Amino acid sequence: MRVRLLGPIDVVVGDEPRPVQGLRRKAVLAVLGLHAGEVVSTGRLVELVWDGAPPPNAVNALQSHLSYLRRTLSDKSAVRSRPPGYVLDVGADGTDVAVAERLIAAGLQDRDDAARARDLQRALELWRGQPMADATGVTWLEEQAQRLEQLWLQGKRALLQARLGLGQHAQLLPELEQLTREHPFDEQLHGQLMLALYRTGRQADALGAFQRLRRTLRDDLGIEPGNALRGLESAMLRQDADLDPPPAPVRAAPEPEQRDAAEPPGPVPAQIPLAVRTFAGRAGQLARLDALLPAEWTPPGSAVFVAVVSGTAGVGKSALAVHWAHRVADRFPDGQLYVNLRGFDPANRPMPPADAVRGFLDALGVPAERIPGDLAGLSGLLRSRLAGQRVLIVLDNARDAEQVRPLLPAAPGCLVVVTSRDPLTSLVAIEGAVPVPVDLLTDAEARDLLVSRLGARRVAAEPEAVERIVGACARLPLALAVVAGRAATRPELPLSALADQLGASGGLDAIAGADPASDMRAVFSWSYRALSPAAAEVLRRMSLGPGPDLGIDAVAALAGVPAAAARASLAELDRAGLVVEQRTGRYTFHDLLRAYASELVETHDPEADRSAAVDRLLEHYVATAQAAAQQLDPARDPVPRAAKHPAIAVPEPPREQAQAWFADEHRCLLAAVRLSAERGLDEHTWRLAAAMTTFLDWHGQWQELVAVQEAALRALRRLGDRPGQGAASCELGQVYARIGRFDEAHQYLWTALCLFEQLDDAPGLARAHYHLGWLQHAQRRYRDALSHSEQALALFERLGDKLWRARALNATGWIMGQLGEYERALRRCRDALVENREVGDRHGEAGTWDAVGYAHHRLGDPRQAIACYGHALRAYRELGDRAGQACVLSHLGDAHAATGDAAAAADAWRHSLDILDELDPAQAATVRAKLPAGAPGPAATVSG
Repeated sequence: MRVRLLGPIDVVVGDEPRPVQGLRRKAVLAVLGLHAGEVVSTGRLVELVWDGAPPPNAVNALQSHLSYLRRTLSDKSAVRSRPPGYVLDVGADGTDVAVAERLIAAGLQDRDDAARARDLQRALELWRGQPMADATGVTWLEEQAQRLEQLWLQGKRALLQARLGLGQHAQLLPELEQLTREHPFDEQLHGQLMLALYRTGRQADALGAFQRLRRTLRDDLGIEPGNALRGLESAMLRQDADLDPPPAPVRAAPEPEQRDAAEPPGPVPAQIPLAVRTFAGRAGQLARLDALLPAEWTPPGSAVFVAVVSGTAGVGKSALAVHWAHRVADRFPDGQLYVNLRGFDPANRPMPPADAVRGFLDALGVPAERIPGDLAGLSGLLRSRLAGQRVLIVLDNARDAEQVRPLLPAAPGCLVVVTSRDPLTSLVAIEGAVPVPVDLLTDAEARDLLVSRLGARRVAAEPEAVERIVGACARLPLALAVVAGRAATRPELPLSALADQLGASGGLDAIAGADPASDMRAVFSWSYRALSPAAAEVLRRMSLGPGPDLGIDAVAALAGVPAAAARASLAELDRAGLVVEQRTGRYTFHDLLRAYASELVETHDPEADRSAAVDRLLEHYVATAQAAAQQLDPARDPVPRAAKHPAIAVPEPPREQAQAWFADEHRCLLAAVRLSAERGLDEHTWRLAAAMTTFLDWHGQWQELVAVQEAALRALRRLGDRPGQGAASCELGQVYARIGRFDEAHQYLWTALCLFEQLDDAPGLARAHYHLGWLQHAQRRYRDALSHSEQALALFERLGDKLWRARALNATGWIMGQLGEYERALRRCRDALVENREVGDRHGEAGTWDAVGYAHHRLGDPRQAIACYGHALRAYRELGDRAGQACVLSHLGDAHAATGDAAAAADAWRHSLDILDELDPAQAATVRAKLPAGAPGPAATVSG
């Protein structure tokens, strides 16, 4: 277990990072973490955490925060109460700050440059961004964050000095140039830059760096450089031998067949581009790359290590690869090679592999006259030059595996990182490359990126604006970097004004840049132009989908192609990083790519083609949803199927898959209802609403059910379909009763009743009485409820509707139980149970077992009730009816309590609460009141 403060505040238990929620909780942990092993008094904790202005209940709040932290740490003894306060007891290395301070202290004392570099590098890798970046506004912690930033800079200076002592001056130049720009007054860093320039033969540039610093100090501070820097300038002017680079380390000679014996050693290349100092997030990907570094180099028979960093355009693949390359550069003393392969170049001209190999050979010092003309000869010579070497190779922006293979070394010791919008699966399959997929930033990582660019205070001052900026940029690093750059150049501009500009201009125009490399529209176009015509059309048509994602059949409907063709195009789009298969068979893209695809479809596809595509999609949803709904609950009256489009495939999901289909599609179906209503497609609107009713009801999504049924009712009114209006009114009345809005429920159900009476529609009238019975029951008007339920039962008997007769029998039996007529209730419900089984109504059977169990409980036989509830619970779980499960679990807890089994009762009630807290908070409060204080937590599974 480790508490991490050198970045966002969190806890690592095992290998799992656990976030800490809430500013004050983070502050409590940070204060204790910075005093790890020391007692911090309660008064001091309160003062620091609440920044000198604690609320009246601060001590109670502190105790609550400490309880939360003990749970998060998974060790109640980690935060101990020790008068006069509390102590964080996590061991000597229990915080990243403690580890960093120990390693930096050791590194500063080491006499050996290599040992010093190892300790300091390990220390600096613990920083994940600005220390305690998510605890801004707490003055003492902000002061400590500044101290830790200075500690990082102290360690960085010492590491640079050690690496200069190891002769790594060439590799350090890009990093030193960046650091001196970030710290324009730091004389030690400037001195190190001067020394690195001098040792690479750039004496004039080294002296020029001194003169630039001198002007900066004079102009801004009115001072001259210190004695040490002036002495370094003098030593350079007289070319003091003490400034010469240290002798190169002796390396094992390569095997004779690997290199020409007469060939002199070449230069050490250092081609990695300048790293981004404000890199944020990507802890998982960095750890995956770190794992490629072997503990021992050149073990017998080992292979070259290759990583493929892949993801969509602008997601930060190159930044990740370059950042990591700089972190581990010292592990590769023979140099670092880099090439941009231009796989998705705006001009659609990827770099030929032969050109890339020639560049590497030149960097390795191979004379031009020795470089072959053919690709096979070039690759062979490159492998020979790299044999026995420890070189890091970054192949950026690769088009495909064939472009990469000629650049791969053959002998162990080298490590290759490839970035591409394509996952390069053949490279993974054949060469054994390790995939490192890169997705959009999390909200926290996106905020950290803005903090690193704009500073914690500016970001913390406008949290709502930051949230809007992150949303407008779709958590895409390139887009966030462009916007942050705009904000950084306008420090006087409030972030809210920038967020308003993004919202007003919207989409890609909001983050367009003058440089094509930072213009999202241009960046996306490089991938789009490389697509096949079929895949390009699929990408455009996908933007017409109203939901958050699309299944393969839905994509096929939009494109008007068979599912197999749609699957092939989606695979191509996935390889290009333009869509993401977020779950098996379901595809999406981020908001900026959607905006780009929307622009394309408006430009390339005529309005008639777009309209036809949307119509096909809605027809697909209607037909498939109706088929799935009938499988989900065969008891529902089947809605006559609409005529299907000849291009629409309508899968008939088996009953056990219908639940999963709705779970995958329900958000898309909700959006489809809105879209069909907007387009005036009334038939589609009410059919979709009717098909979704069962799933939404069973999953407690009652507000969504209200929305779709109201849309259906409006559509049916426009169509003049009076029986349909009655059915929709019944559904609305039922769901309003569910959520406790009894006036609206009564209005809709009486409207339906009157409408069915006018139409002389006996089935509709029976349903209306049935639902009115449940409404009166919900209002505890049990006599009125029984009257309506009895009328419904009589009508269903007259109609010969056995299924609904069984349900009405159960309804009357249940209400009799509420009236205390338990024997009569039991007889009614047992009759209902027999008829449920005869007609195969599994859902009706589940409800009836619940009613039978209730009657047994009230008749003084709770053990028999428990058995009945078990039958009901199994059925509801099988069907996926979560609301039904919650109700039965509550009753099951009551029965266990009646037997004296308090633990089993609490277990059932807590499982009920797990569902009700999400579905029905009012009912959850009723169940929660049954739990005694300190009741045991839930077991893994409630039997049933």
